[in-house]
Amino acid sequence: MAEGPESSDAVPLFEKAYHANCPGCEVDRLKRERRGIPYRDLSFIWIVSLCTALPISSLFPFLYFMIRDFHIAKREEDIGFYAGFVGSSFMVGRALTSVFWGVLADRYGRKPVILIGTFSVVVLSTLFGLSTSFWMALCTRFLLGCFNSLLGTIRAYASEVSTEEHHALTLSVVSTSRGMGLIIGPAIGGFFAQPAEKYPGLFSQSSIFGRYPYFLPCLLISIYAAGVFISCWWLPETLHVHESTDGRGSRDEVEISCDSSDTTKHDTEVEEQKTYEENLLKNWPLMSTIIVYCVFSLQEIAYSEIFSLWAVSERKYGGLNFSSQDVGEVLAISGFGLLLFQLLLYPWVERILGPVMITQLSAGISIPLLSSYPFIAMLSGLTLHIAINFASILRNALSVSGVTGIFILLNNAVPQHQRGAANGISMTAMSISKAFGPACGGALFSWAQKRQVATFLPGDQMVFFVLNLLQMIGLILTFKPFLAQPRERRPASLT
Repeated sequence: MAEGPESSDAVPLFEKAYHANCPGCEVDRLKRERRGIPYRDLSFIWIVSLCTALPISSLFPFLYFMIRDFHIAKREEDIGFYAGFVGSSFMVGRALTSVFWGVLADRYGRKPVILIGTFSVVVLSTLFGLSTSFWMALCTRFLLGCFNSLLGTIRAYASEVSTEEHHALTLSVVSTSRGMGLIIGPAIGGFFAQPAEKYPGLFSQSSIFGRYPYFLPCLLISIYAAGVFISCWWLPETLHVHESTDGRGSRDEVEISCDSSDTTKHDTEVEEQKTYEENLLKNWPLMSTIIVYCVFSLQEIAYSEIFSLWAVSERKYGGLNFSSQDVGEVLAISGFGLLLFQLLLYPWVERILGPVMITQLSAGISIPLLSSYPFIAMLSGLTLHIAINFASILRNALSVSGVTGIFILLNNAVPQHQRGAANGISMTAMSISKAFGPACGGALFSWAQKRQVATFLPGDQMVFFVLNLLQMIGLILTFKPFLAQPRERRPASLT
């Protein structure tokens, strides 16, 4: 067998896989030539992820007062009912359109979808702040969810714009900026809503901010989104757009050839790719990862809802009796700790343990941590503040670490040209989970408050028991045979 000619023919095949007018090939070429951390790409990922997260929770500090001012609720007790519809409409819209935007990103590119999503924040966030009725607020939030389904696309983009060595870092940036947005958003809403009442020296009642008391926080988010929209015109596209002989395989062949020059590995990937790309719903590594993601997402949003209620509830109900400012301080400190952990420690830990192990450890450590919350409520003074801040930092770091590990597994489960659709499916499933999470969490907390003298798990002990039950289910699902990984899609740190 003449091995020499075959080898000489094989090497140029992989070296010449780039196409001159293909933006995805250009990104792949730069990835091979570049050394070190891609700071420019990380900055794009950060600002877009933050832009998608800010509108999600920025309304919560003032939503109660907004619904009250609409005069749609006949009784004060009904305000929460209407507020729940407005709060969940965003996730309903996202659930309905995530797959659509994912498929669109796979067909026409990541950049157009990102530009549409950021521009929708500019327009719809402004309109929400100018809402004069319940139905206007409901519709603008729903439309914002429909157009702002960028998390799946930006996750796919993050995995494509960096080398496998930096996948953990880029996806941790997505998770961290999203987590920071969920903290900064409520801070903006709380500080800048009703400015004519809070800062009468700066804003008069006759000004636009006096006539529309919830416009200023929405306007600030829109201004930021406008800056992101302009910046994203220079965002490099990562999708391969050239054609191949079979009409569909070129994008993944280029992706594979750029990652490795091993012909055997190339043949294995192409063969298994054909099985997976027939139908994403038959891709068990993908679907098992999405199921685990949904369980953890449900637990995460329920915890977020319950933590705020528990922290401000009175001591006689097992709460901390915190003010809204105290809760804000805990969230701000947690956000800063989360930022440091995700940027400095997570990539190093992920390289050692891998995404599966770090997800399992995060879920496992969270169980005893949540079990300690009812006992933290027994503390007081400085000891209480130190304990709850430490627990909150650790909890948020563990939660985001687990989600980041799932992001890595999800992107590894599919070839490049299916990542948009795969992330769209995961976003749809996650949005459905998060649409139910707040309502279920609030109902659970309300029920637990009425059973303070129960024999079995009285009061808030039942709340954290149910949260731990969800966490345990998610943890069990991360083990084989349920959670599967395709061999060829594992990160370099696992091979």
